[in-house]
Amino acid sequence: MREKAFNLYSTYLKQRFGGRVHKISVDAGFGCPNRQGGRENHGCIFCDPGGSGAVGIERSATIAGQIEPAKELMRRKYRAKWFIAYFQPFSNTFGPVHHLRNCYDQALAVEDVVGLAIGTRPDCLPDPVLDLLAEYQQSTYFWLELGLQSIHDRTLNYIQRGHDYACFLDAYQRAKQRDLGICAHVILGLPGETRDDILATADELARLKIDGVKLHLLHILNGTPLGELYKQGQVPMLEMQEYVELVVDFIERLPPETLIQRLTGDGPRDILLAPIWSMNKWEVLNAIDAELERRGSKQGDKLRW
Repeated sequence: MREKAFNLYSTYLKQRFGGRVHKISVDAGFGCPNRQGGRENHGCIFCDPGGSGAVGIERSATIAGQIEPAKELMRRKYRAKWFIAYFQPFSNTFGPVHHLRNCYDQALAVEDVVGLAIGTRPDCLPDPVLDLLAEYQQSTYFWLELGLQSIHDRTLNYIQRGHDYACFLDAYQRAKQRDLGICAHVILGLPGETRDDILATADELARLKIDGVKLHLLHILNGTPLGELYKQGQVPMLEMQEYVELVVDFIERLPPETLIQRLTGDGPRDILLAPIWSMNKWEVLNAIDAELERRGSKQGDKLRW
């Protein structure tokens, strides 16, 4: 059997901890600076009205109350031994330091939680917050998950991201000064982006020697500004094979040591408008493996830095 052609995060975790480790998504009630500080207004034009990644989370429960039932489910389903608390929906550094510390400590107090992953935006990382995150980097297993989506300012403006690439670069550099492990989130298929545009983002992440990458397929969700544009015929969508080939192109340009944390995603089925093929997640993942095998290529084969 051919060895895996990319540096898979789940394999790395199993080797590091000696058993299966799974993330548990946590909603700590944070808002977003791109929604005027709250949750009700729209921010990025693609974002789920409930906050990206909010599916299946019991918002009314305490942090421990969200983690405990998810632990039991993952033990039964995946035989997981340990867990990483993933603060996922909205911007999870958007608050005073003392409140952030309280939330993160609640998660780490839960038995068998061995680390934290904090999802946020580059415009939501003032130095005192980064200093706090650096404390966790020293005391537990830690990732900072940083939304980028694209390095191209024209794209960021179109999707109403609320910051430019220079903002990401500044946050990245200040975080790396504190030795934080950083996973960048990128969306493939954003309106107006060509293959060359997407691969320029891959090359830039390679130049930065990014620690981890999550690749997301652009989902069109009902109740979002992007959803309205799609209904008006203004948003072209990738076909599955196009997406698969772009993912492989992207992987080939990343350093071999960069951890691949995600290669696709599945949007909330009750509000997903397109692409419908994305609901067959395993078919997409298998097609990515098959394309890598067809090319005989692997991560880093087209590294330019």
